Amino acid sequence: MPAFQLLQVTDPHLFGDATRELYGLNTAESLRLVLEAALGAGRRADAIVVTGDIGDDFSAAAYANFRRALAGCGAPVFCLPGNHDDPALMATLLDDRGFQYCGRARLGGWGIVLLDTHLDGDASGRVAPHELARLDADLHALADVPVLVCLHHPPVPVGSAWLDAVGLQNGPEVLAVLDRHPQVRAVLAGHVHQEFDAQRGAVRLLATPSTCAQFAPRTPGCVMDRRPPGYRWLSLFEDGTLETQVEWLPALVGEPRAEDEARR
Repeated sequence: MPAFQLLQVTDPHLFGDATRELYGLNTAESLRLVLEAALGAGRRADAIVVTGDIGDDFSAAAYANFRRALAGCGAPVFCLPGNHDDPALMATLLDDRGFQYCGRARLGGWGIVLLDTHLDGDASGRVAPHELARLDADLHALADVPVLVCLHHPPVPVGSAWLDAVGLQNGPEVLAVLDRHPQVRAVLAGHVHQEFDAQRGAVRLLATPSTCAQFAPRTPGCVMDRRPPGYRWLSLFEDGTLETQVEWLPALVGEPRAEDEARR
């Protein structure tokens, strides 16, 4: 049976006003170009997962713009919140008609669990006790299939001191839950605006570039990267193996501005 094709896009940072820019980029246009590149030439996603920071201005209009951008992709869309999101708005506006907010699902021969790491007023994240309990329950419910766990903040440091300072506060607690469930194959995150790929035992730890601007890896402070918007494909095989690659737009669609760094 062919592998299940999952497209990850992350951190689009959309505004209610689709003409607004972030880091010198029009975020609505960069998301449009990413989807056009990823799904062009007849390439098809079986599902799309969006790992947070969908909005940037906490507006309902930003999520409406997101729905419009994804509506024509022909695949179910799974969403979770980041630190720049409004979880209550997302749960209201992005949980019907082809969109699912958090929760769990079965995708082909795999399971997927989507977690909420949002903390009000804080760039770092935390999986609340009730979410940790749900993670454990969802993994029990998906014990018969390999599982992909998705969240905004990576559960381990990525090697940039400033990003790790606003990472997942209770990453070890999350990993302890995962350790009790050997069917977990990978953890998929956003937040860091760069590619990250590590192995922890049998679990692959992945983070993915933003659909807008990138941060340079392995830096003590915030440094903008010249790499263009990116996205990730994952091929999920029924035997529990996966293949994945990050792809990039051929060029920048704007000019990253250092003056935006302080907002992180």
